Amino acid sequence: MITRLSHLFLRTLRDDPADAEVLSHKLLVRAGYVRRVAPGVYSWLPLGLRTLRRIEQVVREEMNASGAQEISLPALLPREPYEATGRWAEYGPALFRLKDRKGNDMLLGPTHEELFTLTVQGEYSSYKDLPVTLYQIQSKYRDEERPRAGILRGREFTMKDSYSFDLDDAGLERSYQVHRETYQRIFDRLGIEYVICAATSGAMGGSASEEFLAISPAGEDTFVRSTDGRYAANVEAVVTPAPPARPLDGLPAAVVHDTPGTPTIASLVDWANGAGLGREVTAADTLKNVMLKVRAPGADWELLGVGLPGDREVDMKRLEAALEPAEVAVLDEADFTANPFLVKGYIGPGALAANEVRYLVDPRVVEGTAWITGADEPGRHVVDLVCGRDFTPDGTIEAAEVREGDEAPDGHGTLTLARGIEIGHIFQLGRKYTDAFGFDVLGENGKPARVTMGSYGIGVSRLVAVLAEQYADEKGLVWPAAAAPADVHVVIANKDEAAISGAATLVEAFDRARLEVIFDDRKASPGVKFKDAELIGVPWVVVVGRGWSEGTVELRERATGEVTQVPVDGAAEEIVRLIGAGR
Repeated sequence: MITRLSHLFLRTLRDDPADAEVLSHKLLVRAGYVRRVAPGVYSWLPLGLRTLRRIEQVVREEMNASGAQEISLPALLPREPYEATGRWAEYGPALFRLKDRKGNDMLLGPTHEELFTLTVQGEYSSYKDLPVTLYQIQSKYRDEERPRAGILRGREFTMKDSYSFDLDDAGLERSYQVHRETYQRIFDRLGIEYVICAATSGAMGGSASEEFLAISPAGEDTFVRSTDGRYAANVEAVVTPAPPARPLDGLPAAVVHDTPGTPTIASLVDWANGAGLGREVTAADTLKNVMLKVRAPGADWELLGVGLPGDREVDMKRLEAALEPAEVAVLDEADFTANPFLVKGYIGPGALAANEVRYLVDPRVVEGTAWITGADEPGRHVVDLVCGRDFTPDGTIEAAEVREGDEAPDGHGTLTLARGIEIGHIFQLGRKYTDAFGFDVLGENGKPARVTMGSYGIGVSRLVAVLAEQYADEKGLVWPAAAAPADVHVVIANKDEAAISGAATLVEAFDRARLEVIFDDRKASPGVKFKDAELIGVPWVVVVGRGWSEGTVELRERATGEVTQVPVDGAAEEIVRLIGAGR
């Protein structure tokens, strides 16, 4: 197919859009791939849509090769299935809710576990029908509080979601591994640099869960890898290695001290090191108690205390992941006024226990560890308060920040931190959704068998931005061949009629060779054409210019900048060969 730039619906821009924060957003707008309609909502223009469709095709080919079957379900959905699974409430304000003209509650689908489950339940009833895997590539909707970074985090986006249905857990494990390998083939074909990380399941539910993260400083996700390469996880899924419990015998008694003017950890450490305690005290010896309020779906707010070593800060993303689907908020002044037993800067486990406030601690706070912490009175702290003797937490919680150099959870090496963009997520859902709808099939033994499920997603439209982030340079976009809107970009850089005619001949030959061609036949200056070619980012650029009269055509590789002079005689065949070899 030949696309003439003189006819293409395209307007490139020289300046970055004012609201753009990341490179992909800037370049996709400047190169005329997308245009903003509203916060988090974008139109796809011809070049952008071609790139999106080529990525979709890679996904579709690999999904079909895995044995999955494509269907298409509506994006406008009734409330009832999501009510049955609890996700009508669990999704909270991120769910687009609306009413039809009869007053019925509807939603725009954020993901389709419920509808796929009901679809398969409506068609299949025997063990002989399973296993089956279905998928779709479709628009999804989530009312992001802060849509940002262009199409990296939008409110409408294209997603591939697939669902496996098996008779037992062994079958689910096989389906999960098939998807894991399929995703690796998809991302490898697209040339994405990525890492597979252990992850949390969140509102999706289920047991095993892994994320595919594209490595990028523009990513919102922090992930960790161990120095020996054996362990990788989203920071929200990192499990803190707990030290062994210590004997309680022989530990000194807890003593309350006057500690005026010590509402912060730093001031408390300064006091402790000047109080003659007989040892050097660091922030790690103190127990910081952070007060929050949480609200489970459909329930009222309740207080929650979180205790962690004083040298660590609370990571709100880890905290929220640990408490999901409950909503979490920090206490405000009105909350402290309503609960006078909470003495700001001096809160300890004692007042929480006395007032029946749930108290969860970091895994490092184990039995036998002694702490300096608040004594629940202004200007007073308690020294040598021992876990398991002087206070008993209600459980543990992963809420503390993960730091570079922390011990790896698997015991091999230490952790390094990096940023990534989530491009895929796979879940072993189990029976959460089939339980909700009572989805049984007749088993081989003649008895009902509850079906088990997996759920697997890829952010297809997000991949466009990911490739832009990973491949772009200071001149513009640089597409890998599998995702580019065309295979070759032909530029006429000379007004000579012979060169113009020769370029047209090359373009027709490329078309016959089944290459997708962008033909810059505009009456613009060579400088404008070259800048647009660099901005648009097609992998190969053919320049027909002054060299034509001297018997050569220029072939430029966009990614490397390497230039090859190709003789005019047989140029089309040689360029087709070089492009094919470079894919």
